[in-house]
Amino acid sequence: METRLQKVLSENGINSRRKADEMIAKGRVKVNGHTAVLGQKVNPAKDLIAVDGQNIQIRKKIPQYYILLNKPRGYITTQSDEMGRKCVADLMKNTPEKVYPIGRLDKNSEGALLFTNDGDFANLIMHPSHHVSKTYRVTVRPDITDEQLIKLSTGVEIDEKMTGEALVKVLEKENGRVVLQMTIYEGRNRQIRKMCEAVGLEVARLKRITIGPIKLGMLPPGEWRELAPGEIAAIRNSVKGNTEEGEAERKQKIQQNKAMAKNFGRAPAAKQGKGQAESKPYDKDYQKSQYGKKFTPAAKDGEKTYGKKFTQTPKGKAQAPRGSFDQIEKSFNRMMSNGRKKG
Repeated sequence: METRLQKVLSENGINSRRKADEMIAKGRVKVNGHTAVLGQKVNPAKDLIAVDGQNIQIRKKIPQYYILLNKPRGYITTQSDEMGRKCVADLMKNTPEKVYPIGRLDKNSEGALLFTNDGDFANLIMHPSHHVSKTYRVTVRPDITDEQLIKLSTGVEIDEKMTGEALVKVLEKENGRVVLQMTIYEGRNRQIRKMCEAVGLEVARLKRITIGPIKLGMLPPGEWRELAPGEIAAIRNSVKGNTEEGEAERKQKIQQNKAMAKNFGRAPAAKQGKGQAESKPYDKDYQKSQYGKKFTPAAKDGEKTYGKKFTQTPKGKAQAPRGSFDQIEKSFNRMMSNGRKKG
């Protein structure tokens, strides 16, 4: 069965698919003695593949691994670095198979970073059309305004292109420091930092806490763990769930977020005065009056209940009194008077 050459190289631990493409483009890969070309397909069971003059051993069945790392600050997301900087590969030396990062976190950022040797799974998460959400805890300086919140939520221009809508929530607010929770559905380079800089905010700390349904949780910095089967299924299902209905629900949440941003920092609405009754939904078992006092429990059908703050209709349907307290008293006295005359 034929498959793409870069996929074969990736699955056999040579390099990630992107790096494998670069190796092919530089002429470092040969198939059956001929220099390979980008997009070439091979039959791993029959074809002889060599990298830098060395034949690679094709394994028939390769176990697939899905790993979550809590990347510390100070590490770059690459397998090796010519300048001798610390790489995330240094933290992944004890994995059962050679795995590659899905996406990136810049050197000064920390948090959730996925690794795998399953190229299809990596493409599933990274493909922009799948809108896999990523949530960050972002500490910014010096303060944040309503206008800045709305801009971050609705989109700002970075690298001559507008960002998509985002969910932005204020978690903490102190003098000269604000902690935000930001959820985006894109994967552009240094996107969160550039978005904040575009509205005049300085990012003091940036930590990714979720990728789709996968949560970082209490995983210590520099440590990794394998994803549970349920987590792998959940992230696959979250990608499949990016339907029109799911997109509509996401946009609804963003609209609600915009409304919250507009009211951020404003004084709460004034409470209603004594003469203004607040409408409350009817509860057939237990009514509340306009002034917060409780009515007596509703009577069953066919029974009559007489009290100062509750009446029962002949058909057994409970009705809450309306109007001011004086009007309620007058109505009650009139009802009692009519009852005595009839008796």
